[in-house]
Amino acid sequence: MSVDVSTLSDRFTWADYLVFGCMLALSAIIGIIYGCFGKKQDTQEFLMAGKSMTTFPVAMSLIASFMSAITLLGTPSEVYQFGFIYWLIGFSYLLVMPAASYLYFPVFHRLQITSAYEYLERRFHRSVRWLGSFVFIVQMSLYMAIVVYAPALALAQVTGFNVYVSVSLICFVCIFYTTLGGMKAVLWTDALQTVIMYASMMFVIIKGTLDTGGFAEVWQKNVESGRAVLIDFDPNPATRHTFWTLIVGGYFTWITIYGVNQAQVQRYLSVQTKQMAINALYINMVGLFILMITCAFGGMVVYARYADCDPIRSGAVTKGDQLFPLFVMDVLGEFRGLPGLFVAGIFSGALSTVSSGMNSLAAIVLEDFVKAGCFPNLSEEASTWTSRGLSLFFGLLTFGLVFVAEQLGNILSAALSIFGMVGGPLLGLFTLGMFFPWANHIGAFIGGIVSLVFLFWIGVGHQIAKANGQIVQERMPTSIAGCDGFNFTTTTTIAPEVIEDPGEPLGLYKLSYMWYSATGCFTVIVVGMLVTLVTGMTDVSTIDPRCISPAVFWFRRWIPGIQGLKDPPADDDDDMKISAQNGSINITTQNGNINPGYEADAGEKGQGGQFRYLSEKESTGL
Repeated sequence: MSVDVSTLSDRFTWADYLVFGCMLALSAIIGIIYGCFGKKQDTQEFLMAGKSMTTFPVAMSLIASFMSAITLLGTPSEVYQFGFIYWLIGFSYLLVMPAASYLYFPVFHRLQITSAYEYLERRFHRSVRWLGSFVFIVQMSLYMAIVVYAPALALAQVTGFNVYVSVSLICFVCIFYTTLGGMKAVLWTDALQTVIMYASMMFVIIKGTLDTGGFAEVWQKNVESGRAVLIDFDPNPATRHTFWTLIVGGYFTWITIYGVNQAQVQRYLSVQTKQMAINALYINMVGLFILMITCAFGGMVVYARYADCDPIRSGAVTKGDQLFPLFVMDVLGEFRGLPGLFVAGIFSGALSTVSSGMNSLAAIVLEDFVKAGCFPNLSEEASTWTSRGLSLFFGLLTFGLVFVAEQLGNILSAALSIFGMVGGPLLGLFTLGMFFPWANHIGAFIGGIVSLVFLFWIGVGHQIAKANGQIVQERMPTSIAGCDGFNFTTTTTIAPEVIEDPGEPLGLYKLSYMWYSATGCFTVIVVGMLVTLVTGMTDVSTIDPRCISPAVFWFRRWIPGIQGLKDPPADDDDDMKISAQNGSINITTQNGNINPGYEADAGEKGQGGQFRYLSEKESTGL
């Protein structure tokens, strides 16, 4: 068996470039179809697909939006270096999707808002809305930069793709079809790209498994190396990956995304009925679980192939994130077009995430800062063009932030760390509002600020301690004893470096990054409720009951102090069909009537439609 790294890029032939180019062309064509030949786009059409989508494209888009190149490249690398235990994170999805479907999503569905952060104004105050929106903009901008940079860097060394050519392709193709085609283009390109991702990953891993001697041989080699650990109940929160960090910590990490993240909430509200959104979430759960297990097993296959000659220690690659592309070119290089399919799959993951991010950021800035701040009477046409301009701006910003992403190290932990440090406080704000009716806006605002400062202190402290050698991630054993059987032409020898004992870091800096989101969420809740107790609790009778999670009403008889909370509108809107056109919201139920407790308020033409909750007096006419 021979792996000549110097010739790997030569294996990327004209057929591979053709396959890769076809994927980019199809994405662009979808944008052209919806931008030039579809319905005339108003703001609702551009940002919410006119609330006309069905289950399949939304389910595929939910999978694609955050199962990006980070998952496809980072998960095999994670398993290769740290062991198969990471597979447990897949079981956190079994908790996340029901929670998102029945605890968080119903609130957004009842309110029918374009920006998820409008909820924070309705429940608390405009200052809390702006805080949440600003934090999300920072979070998503950094995440998109990582998503763009990760595949570009990993593929550069093993395929010959120039890093900045790759970055430019992703950014500018995304800018083109997202700015032109809006949400419908994003959803349908996501669906296409999800199919490409699955096809490429499945083929690569099946072919690699067969080449290595089959499943039994792959498993045996991983057992011998200690990688095939299925579960670890170590309760120490400093242990990087255990049952508790991956399932409990993973729940808080992923509910941040699927429960309250703008990019996902926007997709839920682009469908015609509530049940379609819930169905999409469950399809997404199955798809995510399969993809995660597949990628984790891919890491075992990579180790089995290089068990006797570690590509990192031998110098074949410089970073763990390049292991899987090296493996792909090694396994598929002899087949024209197949490496191109894999590259298309990796770039599909990046394209889907960035396009989703651009569209959601445009919605946030338009709704939370332009319409709710500077220009409340912006016309429909101006809103649509502003949305396009904002999509363009965030695409260009992503390109610029790639240079920041270069400094963030391991892509998987970097991405999840950002979601924990920033997403945790955001989850806390929404959870405080939905599950704690007594909380006031002062508590929410101060809790959010304290949580952000606390999490960034831990996260930055961890990075500094790691850079100083105080925190060292113990990797699984590897060998270079068999490298004579490989033709690694770039092999280098690194002399061992003698380092003085750097000392012990602060205990909090050792906290596993998988606990960041949970820590941020509970910090908001604890601080928010303490401040509320000092400054005065909210009178629950004044709260719009649509802003409270259904779970509170399920258990209200056992919760003291909420007897004055009004009942929400009857939950008979499962078959309520919602559509938007020319700035108006159209609502149809099974019996053709507007759902009791709601008033359809389209406002002036061009201002978008809203639902207004009617008080008991208004709805009964008393």
